[in-house]
Amino acid sequence: MTDPSLPADPRVAVVTGAGSGIGRAVARLMLSEGYRVALAGRREAQLLETADGHPDALAVPCDVTVPDDVARLFEQVRQRWGRVDVLFNNAGIFGPAGDVGDLDIAEWEATLRVNVTGSMLCAAEAVRTMKAQEPQGGRIINNGSISAHSPRPRSVAYTVTKHAMTGLTKSIELDGRDFGITCGQIDIGNTRTEIMDTIGVGSGALQADGSRKVEPMFPVDDAARAVLMMANMPPSASVGSVVVTAAGMPFIGRG
Repeated sequence: MTDPSLPADPRVAVVTGAGSGIGRAVARLMLSEGYRVALAGRREAQLLETADGHPDALAVPCDVTVPDDVARLFEQVRQRWGRVDVLFNNAGIFGPAGDVGDLDIAEWEATLRVNVTGSMLCAAEAVRTMKAQEPQGGRIINNGSISAHSPRPRSVAYTVTKHAMTGLTKSIELDGRDFGITCGQIDIGNTRTEIMDTIGVGSGALQADGSRKVEPMFPVDDAARAVLMMANMPPSASVGSVVVTAAGMPFIGRG
């Protein structure tokens, strides 16, 4: 039986950071599952590679730190499909390596702009769209990190932004209740993407005791399936938090 609170047409998703990594895997999986998907990212060539000519993909070059870019992204989605059902708020950077005494202020601020302000701008546009559409409502999924629970050494900028993402998630979930808007956060540890090379997971990641350890990783397609599970929940249910890690990675008991 069809849920009358769901749109009759295929559901519409916006995926930021869709040019690579988790964003690319999620966008492609959603397209294969019948979603119409807007692919957002800074590099058009990578977005088109993700889309791979799919008729229900819309590639929109967008810098999430620029309010006009984000507004244009959502306006293009509304013009093409009339609504937004899901936002996967995924765009992010790891930022500088260093403790709080080592930080360059420009690098700190750049990390906050992408990971926090960019996520807020996209969520704000999504919320405004979801409030105005019929049927009203939708779902926002924020990509956090296990660093929202426990930091890696010398990752203060990234860790702070991911703790901030948890506050953003809870605030959206609370403020969206009267409008049928839900918000959840997925915290992923060691899926096999380019950022893992940045922190040396495959060659030896820095541990809390100063040693380096090669850590296990898991396929990015498995992370994408977890995001799809959250997206596919009915409007009557909200998945507030999901943690998915590589089996055996040093997360539980980190320290």
